[in-house]
Amino acid sequence: MRFSSFTYLVGQGLHNLKANKMMTFASMGVLTVCMILVGAAFLFGANISAMVDYVGEQNQTVAFLDKGLTEEQLSEADAAIRSIPHVAAVEYISEEEMLLQYSERLSGYTNLQELFQNDNPLHANYVVQADDAANIGPVAQALEQVPGVMRVNAVTDVSELFVSIRNAVNYVCYGLVVVLALVSVVVISNTIKITVFNRRKEIGIMKLVGATNGFIRFPFFVEGVTSGLIAAALASGIVCGAYYALCRWYAENPSNLSLLLGGALLPLQNLWYYIVIGFAAFGFVLCGIGTAASIRKHLKV
Repeated sequence: MRFSSFTYLVGQGLHNLKANKMMTFASMGVLTVCMILVGAAFLFGANISAMVDYVGEQNQTVAFLDKGLTEEQLSEADAAIRSIPHVAAVEYISEEEMLLQYSERLSGYTNLQELFQNDNPLHANYVVQADDAANIGPVAQALEQVPGVMRVNAVTDVSELFVSIRNAVNYVCYGLVVVLALVSVVVISNTIKITVFNRRKEIGIMKLVGATNGFIRFPFFVEGVTSGLIAAALASGIVCGAYYALCRWYAENPSNLSLLLGGALLPLQNLWYYIVIGFAAFGFVLCGIGTAASIRKHLKV
């Protein structure tokens, strides 16, 4: 396609936006609302996942060791624990360190170091961090099989609850994205259908003088994609602005629950490019699909 033809067709597509102001405004409005809902679902799901990961990090698994392990047995247990799949971090706490920690906590009541100087009842242990809350259970089961491990403490019920919440939220978000994508395609498709119907005589004349289907289709494609990108820009500004305000309010009004779940929302600077790029792709691809689906049936005139 020659550059002059390209600029002419782009100009025709932009002219169609002005000529069909009401339908263009309606389609961009619906698209903007759909994108805002998609963005809200994405941000909600991302923060739920981050909160689940944070709770998983706090629910550390503790493997208590048998008394009287030799250096060789302790070394073998250490190697076995560190080789367990999905283990992100391991910290060894000796019997003496355990006694010191409890002594400091109860220093106002008694002197545990003096009381248990010759007979320390506490066990050395490994504090194990799983790479994901969903893997706390498998890691705990693997720790129980390590020679020298007496007992394993793991809050698997809490981690399973939060993982279930995260999975449910993700499924709902994915479903919402699919539904809104279909709605957007239908809206764009109907808008283009009305535009094509109103210009059916012009299209018929263009076909009679030898215009190709691509030549006729391109202005409508420009019209659909342009409205999609404008809607993406509007939705990006609204979602990012609203989320920034929410982050500031959340930080300035902490609660016990917010502190329990990490104390802060994910920062906007870590998420804005996903929103902007995602909305741009959402508007471009869906509007292109809607245009192609609508034009195809109306070119046979």
